[in-house]
Amino acid sequence: MARLLFLILLCALPSLVVPIHNSSAGGCAIIRPPRDGGIRYRGLTQEQIRSVQILPVDYEIEYICRGNRVIVGPKVRKCLPNGTWTDMMQASRCLLLCPRVWTSLENGRVTAKPPGPPVEGTVLHYSCHAGFILEGRNISHCTKLGKWDAPKPTCLYDRNYTGKKKLYIGALFPMSGGWPGGQACMPSAQMALDLVNNRSDILPDYELELIHYDSMCDPGEATKLLYDLLYTEPIKIVLMPGCSGVSTLVAEAARMWNLIVLSYGSSSPALSNRQRFPTFFRTHPSATLHNPTRVKLFKKWKWTRIATIQQTTEVFTSTLDDLEQRVKEAGIEISVRQSFLTDPAVAVKNLKRQDARIIVGLFYETEARKVFCEVFKEKLYGKKHVWFLIGWYADNWFKIKDPAINCTVENMTEAVEGHVTTEIVMLNPETVRGVSNMTSQEFLAALMSRLGGKNPEETGGFQEAPLAYDAVWALALALNKTVAPLKAKGRRLEDFNYNNHDITSEIYRALNTSSFEGVSGQVVFDAQGSRMAMTLIEQLQGGSYKKIGYYDSSQGNLSWFGNDVWIGAGPPADRTVVIDEYRYLSQKLFAAVSVFAGLGILLGIVCLTFNIYNGNVRYIQNSQPYLNNMTAVGCMMALAAVFPLGIDGHHIQKSQFPVVCQFRLWLLGLGFSLAYGSMFTKIWWVHTLFTKKDEKKEKKKQHLEPWKLYATVGVLLAIDFLSLMIWQIVDPLHITKEKFTKEAPKEDLDVLIQPLLEHCSSKKMNTWLGVVYGYKGLLLLLGIFLAYETKSVSTEKINDHRAVGMAIYNVAMRRLITRGEWQSEQQDTLKTGSSTNNNDEEKSRQLERENRELQKIIQEKEERVSALRNQLAERQALRNRRRPSTGQNQNHNAPPPSSQPDPKSLLPPPGYPNPTTDNHSLPPSFSNSSNLYPADSKMSRNHCHNSQIPLLYK
Repeated sequence: MARLLFLILLCALPSLVVPIHNSSAGGCAIIRPPRDGGIRYRGLTQEQIRSVQILPVDYEIEYICRGNRVIVGPKVRKCLPNGTWTDMMQASRCLLLCPRVWTSLENGRVTAKPPGPPVEGTVLHYSCHAGFILEGRNISHCTKLGKWDAPKPTCLYDRNYTGKKKLYIGALFPMSGGWPGGQACMPSAQMALDLVNNRSDILPDYELELIHYDSMCDPGEATKLLYDLLYTEPIKIVLMPGCSGVSTLVAEAARMWNLIVLSYGSSSPALSNRQRFPTFFRTHPSATLHNPTRVKLFKKWKWTRIATIQQTTEVFTSTLDDLEQRVKEAGIEISVRQSFLTDPAVAVKNLKRQDARIIVGLFYETEARKVFCEVFKEKLYGKKHVWFLIGWYADNWFKIKDPAINCTVENMTEAVEGHVTTEIVMLNPETVRGVSNMTSQEFLAALMSRLGGKNPEETGGFQEAPLAYDAVWALALALNKTVAPLKAKGRRLEDFNYNNHDITSEIYRALNTSSFEGVSGQVVFDAQGSRMAMTLIEQLQGGSYKKIGYYDSSQGNLSWFGNDVWIGAGPPADRTVVIDEYRYLSQKLFAAVSVFAGLGILLGIVCLTFNIYNGNVRYIQNSQPYLNNMTAVGCMMALAAVFPLGIDGHHIQKSQFPVVCQFRLWLLGLGFSLAYGSMFTKIWWVHTLFTKKDEKKEKKKQHLEPWKLYATVGVLLAIDFLSLMIWQIVDPLHITKEKFTKEAPKEDLDVLIQPLLEHCSSKKMNTWLGVVYGYKGLLLLLGIFLAYETKSVSTEKINDHRAVGMAIYNVAMRRLITRGEWQSEQQDTLKTGSSTNNNDEEKSRQLERENRELQKIIQEKEERVSALRNQLAERQALRNRRRPSTGQNQNHNAPPPSSQPDPKSLLPPPGYPNPTTDNHSLPPSFSNSSNLYPADSKMSRNHCHNSQIPLLYK
């Protein structure tokens, strides 16, 4: 042995040099590299390395080895201010590495001395687990040639062994570091192992043994320890890390060795990624476990709109991402999502601007004080707001004086009043005995005994100790569940190695289906391998936290105490409450309009009856009574549409509303077609027949058949029917709610009234209305044009074309009332002349035309009378010449007749009748026309007897 130490000392001497102090240089002298190795000088070229003698303070050098050699001892040295290099008392050597295969033994244990990589001088000691026999040497040395001096031994199964076989668990407990949770979790896990090993119903043929190291909650340190766990015997069947950072490292590497990882102290939501960590489980709930509880409370208080504000860190970001997914599935909207790094002022102002009411805050305790100081300034608290925070703050966190804020304790107390917190329950609040036959209070007593009376508040991981205890029980129950399936396949748990995927799959399946009552509550894992645990719900009431309920996310059970207190009358609304208020038609107005519509329909029935009853009267017949009947029916249909137009949700159910919509549309459409179509038809045909050239008038008048009028109305009605039918098939009417401007009542500013109006509509309502209005509008314009064109036309075929509609009934009733009887058309015409022609201009033109005809007749008569008078004078003269002489003597006193007698002398004196003796000698024309002249005045063409003018007009 002395020789061996001497050789080692000789090998180390070349690398040791006496330090040279050079205060003026302020650095360290260059040292020699180890044998079969070299030194890497960082930042220096080869020429600089040859020329430099002193390296500056804090300069680092790194040893490198040639070939298959590795550094044993410090690999990196640093120049200290005193001119020496670090760790100079430890030699750095480049030694050959022996095969690592010898460092592991299946179903056995290998101990290396000294610990570390198997290099020259390393000695391995072999031993087998219970139930196995070692075959081969139990010791092996690594020579300077890099080889072992003995073959690797093996452990053979001892068929005569009747004791328990050991299964090893590799654990990393953080006994120090950022979270020294192993101080309480390691004793708790060991206590669980002792209980499991003493149970005859759980793994009766096996004994669990814990191999653990201190990870210091440092991923770098954990990497080294994980290497030792994997490459040193015995084989570990499961790994149990603690901190989230360490668990991330172990879980990501474990799948390469087909190892199940079961953590007791990891809460990072990132570990719920099954693709990245396929074999990871944890009894510590994920930080996202708060989210199911929050969603449950949102539903309980009927909130569908929330806001969030978070500190920009990975844990809070992933937690909020999970919350966003859960509320989306629950039909809840995240209206505002704000984040901040150090100053939450802008984020809080944005919450205020967006009218946030229900706010989830995710931040650490120090940032929580900053947030609620801004909340107080923005008045984002009180009866209209609720805040949800994390429950692991100190109970008096808002009362701690913080120089980073400028709010008083009173301000903070006012701002945080009434907020709700959620916290993972790590100790079963109920007094029940679980699978370990121990209640939660009995567990705490046993743990305190193992801790030796240490103060729980000063013991790291005391709150998480129940989780470590239940983790061991979960593993033991899962391994116990795999014994039977493996036996059926001809496998055993002790056959596990890092290449055996089948045994790992069975353990995974058993853990994934675990469900038992533990000291921390019901132990069950979700699809991502995270613990489903109960959540404690608390509310700040009067400056102190009060428990208001528990929520078990695994069973969806909410235990509510009913002692929640609110600043207002109850839980606030998640937004400004908008009350829908349907606006209905005034019943008084509907009743009044309905009465008038009913009177109009009654009047239409009277008119229709009147028209039918007097249909044999010629005056009615000349007005086309069937068209008038259509007009009356159309008007009644249009008036009847008033009733469905006034019916709304106040009278009928919503399912019946589309039927009412159809009635409205069809009554108005067809009613208009009948009423206006009949009037339009009259005007159309009058314009067609009586506004042509004179030579065509008589021909046109003979071809005005009634069926043409009815066919025109039928065409208009068919167009309407077809368009309405297409409308209802392609885009039927349905009930539509129209929203108006919200109204704020005076008594409560936090409530708005949303006026709503139900009406009939379709998807392309404007398009359909445009088509209908365009078609009807063109008909109306055309009707106006035709009415203007035919304003001076008078015809017997359609005697009321200028007084369409109700005018015919008004005229007919007036005649019946004033005359009491119907006269013949000829007598009526003689009495009133052209009574139907109420146009003065047309009457004047007609009188002028008739006056010209009379003047022609009078002129002809005067010429005839003059000729007859001349003949009479000639006859009188001839007669006088033939008289006897006695006649001459009697008339000798009379003046001699002139050659052309004056017609006036032939007339009788005034007041005497004309001589009748000669009437027989006058022609018939003269005799018939003698009545045209007055007996006591001179005949003139401009003097006619007024009583005889109507005969001439006719």
